[in-house]
This record gives sequence, C-alpha cells and structure tokens, in this order.
Amino acid sequence: MNYRVEQHPDHHRLRHITIDADAAAAFVREVADLSEQRLTYVPYLRLIAADHLQNIVGGDFAEHINALVRDRATGGFTVAVEGGFETMDQRVAFGTAVSHAIGIPNFDDMTGNYYACFEVKDTDKSDSYLRQAYRLFTLHTDGTYVREHTDWILMMKMAEHDAVGGESRLLHLDDWEALEHFASHPLASLPLIYQSPPSKNYPVKVEKTTFYEQDGKACVCFIDQFVYPETIEQGRYLRDLSDSMEASQGVVSLHLPPDHLVVLNNHFWLHGREAFEKNPNLYRLLMRQRGYFRKERS
Repeated sequence: MNYRVEQHPDHHRLRHITIDADAAAAFVREVADLSEQRLTYVPYLRLIAADHLQNIVGGDFAEHINALVRDRATGGFTVAVEGGFETMDQRVAFGTAVSHAIGIPNFDDMTGNYYACFEVKDTDKSDSYLRQAYRLFTLHTDGTYVREHTDWILMMKMAEHDAVGGESRLLHLDDWEALEHFASHPLASLPLIYQSPPSKNYPVKVEKTTFYEQDGKACVCFIDQFVYPETIEQGRYLRDLSDSMEASQGVVSLHLPPDHLVVLNNHFWLHGREAFEKNPNLYRLLMRQRGYFRKERS
C-alpha cells in the first residue's frame, strides 16, 4: 500500500491522504499518454486513469475514499502527492483519476467539458462571485441550478502565486448550531427557483427545496446568487439562513496548497472562499469537478 490516511490537521471531520513519491512517479509514467485533450475527447480514458491510480497506489484506496466521502461523520478528504506534479496534463489526469474512482462528473456547461478550470486574478468582469478575488465567496453547495444529481465536488489547486488569503471556508451541516431551526422551518421544503447567470451557459430554470432528507438526516441545497424567491418572507428566510451559516462557529478555513485537492459530499458540506489580500499580480488556477456517485464499482 503506497498511501496513508491521517486525521486532517485543520478539521476534525476531514481526513488527509498522502500518496508516496514512488507511487506518484509511477502514476505519472502510466498516464504519460493521457493528455488533457485525450481525456476530454475519449471518456473511457478517464476511467483508465482511475484504474491506473488504484493499481499503483494499491490496497483498498478506491473503497477507502468512497467510504470517507459517503460517511456523514466525515464526508470529505484532502489528497496530496509527495513531490507534486510538473505539468498541467499530469494534474488533470490525477484529479480525473480521483473523481472517477468515486463517480462520474456532471457535464460542465460553463466550459463545455467534464471539468472546469478557472482563474482568480486581480481584475475581474465576471457575473458571479466565483472569480472575484477581493470579496467573500459565501457558503453554498454546488449544482444548485442544474438538473443532474450533484453528490460530490472535487476542487484541486492547479497553480498559484502572489496569493495571500483566499482559503477555503467549509461548514459541515452537523456543525451548524442553527440546523434544526432552519431545516424544520415551514419554508425549508418549499421548492424555489434557481437560475444561473449568462456565464454559466445554462439558461434553464429548476426548482429545488432548500432542505431535504437522506437516510433520515437533513441535507441542503443553497447558493445566495442563483436562488429567486418570490415573497418577502422567502427572502428573509434565505437571508437569515445565509447570515447564520456565515456566523457559525463550525466554519473552518482550510489552506489548500498547489497540487492538493479536496473532495466533499455536496449534500451536507457547504463551501466558500475567504477574500484575498489586494495584489496586482495575484493568480490562482483551480480545477473543479462535480458529479454523482457510481452505484456499482466494478
């Protein structure tokens, strides 16, 4: 077995997985012909990348990460490889291998691909908070405005320089003091309209409830930017919910170094981002994949 799993130093629920340098080097050799373009054009090669990773790392790696992300008590983990990567193709292949060991990513209309890579820089003209470096990116779940199931989200730091701040902000529902109050509210199960801005390339309206249950426990679907309430009462409920989450003692800031990734269960983890400190040379490149669990792993 060429990996180890430890308690994450910054969060009591997360686990941190380290893949040793020899295994990382072997993975890079195995995926040398799996360029970013080939992975984009040939879907089955994404599963081949996952197969390479499992075979090289060994042990029960795939079963272990699936258990972690599905378990309500944890629901997430970070991964690092000793020695890191040298090329973007290697980083995309690794992130793809991890995601496809768990499930299948949703098609990302923003990029027209199974993943999205987006930059955060000093200046920005986008129509959402995603790329706006100097404002708080409030807590939310992913896939709120799409029809596909979004069981998990993977985020991988691909590159970064001149960046101070911008840590991930995480909140597990069971660490939120006001969960019972908002999940039992009469508006919690009311379908609300979600619609994304033009940059997402998804001109569809969907209806989703703010809270729902899985295995008898509350789960959440929420992002402040894309939900369209129809009454003042609904607007107050969503404002108060967001304010309560942001103020929760359960929110933890997580530093994610380059070439590290984090995977979270999207049903009961919320994520956001702290503001960066002003710097004209600020640059971050982040890869995102989000998708559904595979029902059978074989």
